[in-house]
Amino acid sequence: MGVPVVITRPQAQAVPLAARLSALGMTAIVFPLLDIQPLPDPAPLQAVLARLDDYALVAFVSPNAIDAAFDQLKRPWPPQVIAAVVGEGSRLALASRGLTDANARIVSPTDPHRTDSETLVEALDLDALRGRKALIIRAETGRELLADRLRAAGIEVDQVAAYRRGAPPLDESRRALLLQLLRQENDWVITSSEALRILQESVLQTAGAPGWRSMCAKRLVVPHQRIADTAAALGFACVTLTSSGDEALVAALQSRP
Repeated sequence: MGVPVVITRPQAQAVPLAARLSALGMTAIVFPLLDIQPLPDPAPLQAVLARLDDYALVAFVSPNAIDAAFDQLKRPWPPQVIAAVVGEGSRLALASRGLTDANARIVSPTDPHRTDSETLVEALDLDALRGRKALIIRAETGRELLADRLRAAGIEVDQVAAYRRGAPPLDESRRALLLQLLRQENDWVITSSEALRILQESVLQTAGAPGWRSMCAKRLVVPHQRIADTAAALGFACVTLTSSGDEALVAALQSRP
């Protein structure tokens, strides 16, 4: 069966990956470190989605942003509007909503090993977008880099929240499972720096400094250099960096040394 794998994505994204790993004969444990919730008032999101034709570009920061937006979208996607996404997971989320390269203009980073706001900007035709409007669909909080880069290129930017995210409650059942995971040998899939910081806080609250030392001895599998850098800064010694998408994650987990 190999070493168990702890998947820390939000529940909706963790379960399909866990099922895929289980089908390959691996033991997968779902332990979300981020909780994705709908907004209490979707009216601002609905209002901006009703006027998508105002924009030359709509950028989705994550698969969660795509799912939240399309749940509220009451019209077909305007074919002239570019859909910009960061990683392979977001491309798959668009495809699940009917948007592919065959029927829409989709832009994403060209290097699967570098998928973030910086490389998305590099993939965009900024000259063609200058003087036009862009919309960024995101969580209530997040990095401002994409908006700042677009504005610096002379593009008018609107941003709208589509969902909120936070740490799941650290109740007794989660504490018990976390203690069990700390005692076992396992690999951890970490797909955001925010999740890593939540993990650190949860472990310290549950098991103190000794528990964090045990955690830092585990192998992490991460899909982005920024997450790998965060892990190194927090004390992790064994970090496997993959390219974007589940295929790369699965391959890295299967090829464990």
